[in-house]
Amino acid sequence: MSARGLRLRWLHLSVRHKLMALSLLPLFVVLPLLVAALVLWGSSAYDRLLITKVRSDLAVAHGYFGRVLAEVGTGTQALANSFTLHLALAARAPPALHEELAQARQRLGFDFVNLYSLDGTLLGASWQNAGQTLALSNQLVSNLPGTQLQRLSQAELLALAPHLRPRLNIPLIPTQGAAPSTREKEDQALVMLSSHPVTDAQGQPLAWLSAGVLLNQNLALIDHINDIVYPEGSLPLGSVGTATLFLDDVRITTNVRLFHEQRAIGTRVSQAVREAVLVRGETWLDRAFVVNDWYVSAYEPLHNGQGARVGMLYVGYLETPFRQTKYGLLAVIVGIFAAAMVLAAWLSLRWARSIFQPVELMNRTMQQVQDGDAAARVGPLPQQDELGALAGHLDQLLVAVDDKTRTLQHWGQELDAKVTERTRALAESHQSLKQAQAQLVKSEKLAAIGQLTASVAHEINNPIAVMQGNLDLVRETLGRQALPIAPELKLMDQQIERMRLIVTQLLQYARPNDYAGYVEAVDVNDALASSLVLVEHLLNHTHIRVQRQWLASQAVHINRQELQQVLINLMINAIQAMPEGGALLLRTADQTDEEGRAGVRIEVCDTGAGLSPVTVARLFSPFFTTKNDGNGLGLWISVGLVERYGGSIRAGNRRDQGEDSPGAVFAVELLCEPDDDAASQP
Repeated sequence: MSARGLRLRWLHLSVRHKLMALSLLPLFVVLPLLVAALVLWGSSAYDRLLITKVRSDLAVAHGYFGRVLAEVGTGTQALANSFTLHLALAARAPPALHEELAQARQRLGFDFVNLYSLDGTLLGASWQNAGQTLALSNQLVSNLPGTQLQRLSQAELLALAPHLRPRLNIPLIPTQGAAPSTREKEDQALVMLSSHPVTDAQGQPLAWLSAGVLLNQNLALIDHINDIVYPEGSLPLGSVGTATLFLDDVRITTNVRLFHEQRAIGTRVSQAVREAVLVRGETWLDRAFVVNDWYVSAYEPLHNGQGARVGMLYVGYLETPFRQTKYGLLAVIVGIFAAAMVLAAWLSLRWARSIFQPVELMNRTMQQVQDGDAAARVGPLPQQDELGALAGHLDQLLVAVDDKTRTLQHWGQELDAKVTERTRALAESHQSLKQAQAQLVKSEKLAAIGQLTASVAHEINNPIAVMQGNLDLVRETLGRQALPIAPELKLMDQQIERMRLIVTQLLQYARPNDYAGYVEAVDVNDALASSLVLVEHLLNHTHIRVQRQWLASQAVHINRQELQQVLINLMINAIQAMPEGGALLLRTADQTDEEGRAGVRIEVCDTGAGLSPVTVARLFSPFFTTKNDGNGLGLWISVGLVERYGGSIRAGNRRDQGEDSPGAVFAVELLCEPDDDAASQP
């Protein structure tokens, strides 16, 4: 409806409906918008607080992890410079050297402490296998001086500490949302490794000291990190804090539970987190699905000594209690606003009634008077404002008019009686007397009307003036608030002016010398079957046989109706390409695209004349058609629908693809998992 139409419709509404609209519009339009804005802002602010909390938790965990790594370095360096180690090394006594290294390992809390000669001979080790020559270990140690985090192969770790074999080969557990992988176990190791030379008094190296802490299945370390970040009672609402160390995307030590007391070691992080943290090197601060529940999570990459990303540090806490609390608070806010809105609407309607009720009563009274009910009155009103006073003045005016009308009628009857009597007395007079009589009657009537009119004008003009004054006062008092009832006020002005004009006309007669869009998982075979039913009426009028090769076993994520629209369009094109009959072949098969994503391929093949190179080049362009009655938009729209979900449509000739049959083939390729970037396109 146009603006002019809305304005006209608004002008024709009653005062009641206008006041109700003005009262309820802010409540049921503006207030809900404000509530929605408040809810959205509150939800966003609450989520930001949760993210800020987990960011600070990650900073604490990062600081402690860095301190542990630094302590490994300082402990190794202190041991390399210790006097007792130099004495044991100088004595060339393997038992004493082994005892010193074993005590140092236990004192420092390391997993292994090894001492190598400069030529690679293992001089002593804390794991009781002295005398073994391991050149690989010495080469690894001398190439990685200092303290750093390193990812070691199984062979490299066993060369350093064979006794740690049981903590390797972690079985990988299938995890929802993780990146596809064919590995069955994690056989690498994440180690805090520190290597320092043992030097003589002149600073010349005598041997190499290597020590480290294996992070694989290091439950004591991860539990201590969790106790530091989330001490007992630090999380409200019954939430639970967790911490994890990852080697690449595999949890190698964690206090996240898989079932009851079983830790989720061997599970993997989701693909989204892996790409953000390990591939792009970002810090993840958001909610994430961890093993079997949603957590407010923080992930940061861990780097080795060469700066490569080798793992992740994670802290997070259970989101469910906070989410329930947030929804509860939002529900309370919405409930309070709803109750306030209902109460305000009730009060607004009551106050609006105090305005439109007197106006309706006055309008009904005026209508009754016009219909002949001279005794109609507005009556007493509870309102003591300008409208109540105006209703009282209207009743006074009606009483005055009624009294003067009766008086005028009485005087008219008396005048008629006098005229009749005098006419009878002069009936026998001369013709000149008749003329005089007529003149006398006219003069007397004029005199009587003039007297009555002057009296009526005097009595009526006073209440008219009072009514006009009160109307002006109402208009001045209400100001812009009087705009909704302006037509009714104007009508009353017109009626008052009408009464004034009537009085003025009577005076003039007596004295002439003085006036207003679901995406779902779809079985392509079922979709083909349903689409085939919808084109069956076209097949019944042809000599076309339908062949089915439906081998697809996976579902695709797409809107079912849109997929059927595409398939029906391709089938109709194939049927029209075989006016003399032929074979309509419908094929489906599972496939994997160039990026390794699982999908399904649907082919609609005909045995018609095929497609020329020019037709293939322009086939999916808008308004291109080879039919006299076509508009050229069917394939163009179909391509747009499929590409919206990350799929594609390709066309070609069956002989070009190595088939013996002539005709064209249209292939629809769809993904089993939705393509977020494509699905978000309009």
